[in-house]
Amino acid sequence: MSAPARTWLSGLSEWLPPTSVPVAQAVAEARLEPAEAAATGYAALPVSHDLAAPEMAVRAARDGLARAGFAAADIGFLAHAWTYHQGHDFWSPAHYIAARIGADGANPVGVQQMCNGGAAALELATRWVGAAEAGTALVTTADRFAEPGFDRWRGDYGLWYGDGAAAVLVGRGTDGSSADLELLALASRAEPAAEEMHRGADPFSAAPLGRVDVRRTKKAYLSRHGRTRFAEITAVRVPEVVRAALLAAEVDAGDPRLRCVLLPRLGERALGEAYHPALRAVFTDLPALDLGADTGHLGAGDLLSNLVALARPGALAAGELAAVLSAGGGFTWSCAIVRKPAPADHERENHHVR
Repeated sequence: MSAPARTWLSGLSEWLPPTSVPVAQAVAEARLEPAEAAATGYAALPVSHDLAAPEMAVRAARDGLARAGFAAADIGFLAHAWTYHQGHDFWSPAHYIAARIGADGANPVGVQQMCNGGAAALELATRWVGAAEAGTALVTTADRFAEPGFDRWRGDYGLWYGDGAAAVLVGRGTDGSSADLELLALASRAEPAAEEMHRGADPFSAAPLGRVDVRRTKKAYLSRHGRTRFAEITAVRVPEVVRAALLAAEVDAGDPRLRCVLLPRLGERALGEAYHPALRAVFTDLPALDLGADTGHLGAGDLLSNLVALARPGALAAGELAAVLSAGGGFTWSCAIVRKPAPADHERENHHVR
């Protein structure tokens, strides 16, 4: 999907808990084996001891609105994405966020597409601003992987889960001088049969099971399909979705403006076994970066937090591009192509108006 012309991402913000647990501490407390720590390659995880996920999303959204100088009352659409428990069982966290930030005119929508939820929410928001032809949307993500329901260290194979939230305003217009990034394209590709990886051989239950054990379901998947099956799927879908995004953005894989591709924060083992080889089918020498060393995997928030990193001073020069890859159980992969706005954008539009 090519983004509607002049789709701007503003107020990019993330909120991470002020406390984090070093990997060395998790090893010392026997929550993690030394070999697992070495294989994943991360240093620490942010851990929320008091705030629920939607409360963190409210903080990220308020910060983003303040940075963009935008009034919450003017938001027309709000999409909130998450992976794990939001604090209540039978409830809409998207409406809670809208109410707490004062977005009373927004249509709040919840997106639960596993860890690709941030990309799915951004795609919904982008389509909304394109169809509405005017107006601004807000996308938020937030997850908290707390005990007793989730063991952030041992609940999955080689994948550790950090707490945090992120937010971005999505809008259209001729003036992107105050925007953090311009969204050129966002493409998605799915492999529905891989949903079994997070279901395993478990029967359907009549109520929530209470404790998440991804290792059990993945073990059942691997025993049925073998250890190489998912890598084979990734080797097809990742190049496919990246090429689709580049095509929609009208950008060549060898374009000198492309500075990097940012990866989902899955740890060195998973990225090394599947994602780096898949990306080499598209890019010959473009750096593929994992920014999860001090966050771990942020659930639905990986893509938005990677966009936050790209918006920071010095990450991209004006006019430069980056690709941002996202992945989530189901399975779905998404790739966004973004550009750092240049002062010439503003000047060119003003000249055109005159």
